[in-house]
Amino acid sequence: MHDHHQHGTPVDGGIGSFSDMWSPTVILIAILLTILYFALTGPLRHRFADSSPATGRQKVLFVLAMLFFYAGAGSPINYIGHHYLFSMHMLQMSLLFFVLPPLLMVGIPGWLWTVIFSNKRVYALLRFFTKPIVAAVVFNALLSFYHVPFILDTASLNHDAMNAFHAFLFCAAFCMWWPIVNPLPGQPEQLAGLKKMAYLFANGILITPACALIIFAGEPIYQHYMNAPQLFEGYTAFIDQRTGGIIMKLIQEMVYSSILAYIFYKWRTDEKQDDLPMDQQPASPHIGVLKPATDQGQA
Repeated sequence: MHDHHQHGTPVDGGIGSFSDMWSPTVILIAILLTILYFALTGPLRHRFADSSPATGRQKVLFVLAMLFFYAGAGSPINYIGHHYLFSMHMLQMSLLFFVLPPLLMVGIPGWLWTVIFSNKRVYALLRFFTKPIVAAVVFNALLSFYHVPFILDTASLNHDAMNAFHAFLFCAAFCMWWPIVNPLPGQPEQLAGLKKMAYLFANGILITPACALIIFAGEPIYQHYMNAPQLFEGYTAFIDQRTGGIIMKLIQEMVYSSILAYIFYKWRTDEKQDDLPMDQQPASPHIGVLKPATDQGQA
């Protein structure tokens, strides 16, 4: 099949309309979610038991999460990643699945997570799919499966199918992050201390083969991107493919390394506190490794 990446001019002299590039619908969704968040954690919170105002830190993290949501799902990163550049597609994947979930989970107060998972069946599903082995295997298997050339090429031809797969991947990423963040008050931590480090390290290993196959393939493997117009002179589908694999691996490594460093720091701090006399040890509230700001009035 002809490789349009060998041509140096974008199709029709441009790459999309304002609506295509900036997705007003996604902007509206992000704004509505933000309004709902501030309403539930503000004037409407008195309708929920054991509620408390969101802290300033939580508010900042939630707004930041919405910005990353828009960047990954509605900005030019999304449009260009779908139609032109595999590297932008991989940047989108990295933002949506490695950056967005922990920010969202820490930004939402613990008491609100209790409301969200108050249904026993929903909570049972959460408990099963957030078991560390299940969560790690399901997320990394789905992400690798999605980037099998035939699967990605097929999904790229059906926008609804691609969005559905992204939704499944986000749910899987949410479950993968849960044993680390663990934002639900009163839920026993499935992992603690060095076990969280081992869990993150295992996730890094599980995603490596898929990235390595993309980075070290000897030729372009995605027909969809081989057929896309070339946006930059000399930036071929092959170079773009390798760049995409590197982008995902680098972002994943940066996020995981930052959290590993925090886990180690917190573990060492806890170890030192345990060595203190009992009357000098501070009270230790329930927290995940990415500690949600303490909610006054949490159960």
